[in-house]
Amino acid sequence: MRSLARQLRMARSRRVLHRLALPNAAQSHTAQQRIAAGIVAALTVGVLAGCAPAVALEPADDAANPACAEVSVRLPDTVAELPRRLTNAQATGAWGEPTGVILRCGVPVPAPTATLPCVTVDGVDWLRDGADDPNFVFTTYGRNPAIEVIIDSAVVSGFSALNDLARAVSQLPIEGQCIAPDQAEQPLEQ
Repeated sequence: MRSLARQLRMARSRRVLHRLALPNAAQSHTAQQRIAAGIVAALTVGVLAGCAPAVALEPADDAANPACAEVSVRLPDTVAELPRRLTNAQATGAWGEPTGVILRCGVPVPAPTATLPCVTVDGVDWLRDGADDPNFVFTTYGRNPAIEVIIDSAVVSGFSALNDLARAVSQLPIEGQCIAPDQAEQPLEQ
């Protein structure tokens, strides 16, 4: 008898404990659901906020050149204080929203020219084409493959942008350099 009475008492105490624990378990489950929902919401907002659409660019003809990969992995996170954006083409980079700076590696190497001015920024020579002002196209001179940087001067300073890109671009070997007009070979007079 004693053991039967003891079993009944234990069963009653388990039911009481179960009733006392049930609301806490339900509350705990609800709290876990709320926390999980909050985490999912935070991640969704974070992903959507940092998910500006990719900048659609055309890769240059020689974008698959391994030297372009060396440049691409060294591109900075910011250029002239503009944040880097995702692009949809190989060996390209873009900064700012709206886009103020675009880089393409693997463009044709420019021939020596006297028609475009040459500027040197941090040891990198650039040919400057202002035909589409306020957008300026800078193309590396004396480096193969060549790099083209398009800068919207209404958004950012060209010098600042080229300065920030110089470290990555300087990975390309130097094969030539700009010279001053007075240093150019003069044609022989006959």
